Amino acid sequence: MSSMVDTGEPTRLQRIWQSNMAYSFRRNPVAVVSLVIFLIIAVMSLLAPVIAPFDPYDPASIDIMNSEYPPAWVEGSEPEFILGTDDQGRDLWSTILYGTRLSLIIGLCAVGLQAFLGISIGLIAGYIGGRLDNILMRLADIQLSFSTLMVAIIFLAVTQAMFGSETFNQYAIFFLIAVIGVAEWPQYARTVRATVLAEKRKEYVDSARVLGFGAGRIMVRHILPNSLSPIFVISTVQVANAIISEASLSFLGLGMPPSQPSLGSLISSGFDYIFSGSWWITAIPGVVLVVLVLVINLLGDWMRDVLNPKLYKG
Repeated sequence: MSSMVDTGEPTRLQRIWQSNMAYSFRRNPVAVVSLVIFLIIAVMSLLAPVIAPFDPYDPASIDIMNSEYPPAWVEGSEPEFILGTDDQGRDLWSTILYGTRLSLIIGLCAVGLQAFLGISIGLIAGYIGGRLDNILMRLADIQLSFSTLMVAIIFLAVTQAMFGSETFNQYAIFFLIAVIGVAEWPQYARTVRATVLAEKRKEYVDSARVLGFGAGRIMVRHILPNSLSPIFVISTVQVANAIISEASLSFLGLGMPPSQPSLGSLISSGFDYIFSGSWWITAIPGVVLVVLVLVINLLGDWMRDVLNPKLYKG
């Protein structure tokens, strides 16, 4: 009867758990708490159709007579509305769950687009160099001279005028992802280009050229993996920036329509009711937005410290 032979080699999960990054994470209570809070918010928002007692996108479940009920701990509340209702009679708890999910989707997809454009342009500019590098980096400089919000406001205002409000509202999520994604690619491009300029002079790249590998394979399979550390840090911060940009645009009326509320449009819809006493319509989504952006930024700060040898102290 054969017996199992223990090779003593740790599994991939064990290697991850024993890595310096995991060790640093376990020793950093701020990072641990931030990740736990982010996961709670993300999981609850993704499970919104299951958790939410009402569907804020379904007009049949909305009664205007239920508008502006306060939260459960305020006098005059209704037990079925834990966080109260907004000006349209929608359950605020349900609307925040769906709105947070929408804000996270826009933020993550916009950062994905930023990363794809920026990494591609940075790799090409840094590896090929010469005139193409100068042209691409001057485009990045021009792009960086305009603020994201200014570019987004102009683009979305023109788009809304061209296609009309109905069509714009129908495809608002795609317009937001596109404009936020295109407006921020230079952050990635400049960082990746700087890494490529340092990496392409190393011996492993010369060896790959001698073996006959093409430029595309060398950039993607050999140089790009050595550029991932700064990309992870940038991506974490950019998710928070993208969520803030979406909230700002929605607050200005150039983002998600009232029928598909994000956190920004929720804050905007309740802004007119703050002084009339219905503070919760704006205040509660505002707190959720602040907490979400804060924990993402704290995770980004921790990741930057760990991945930067000059800052990491073990």
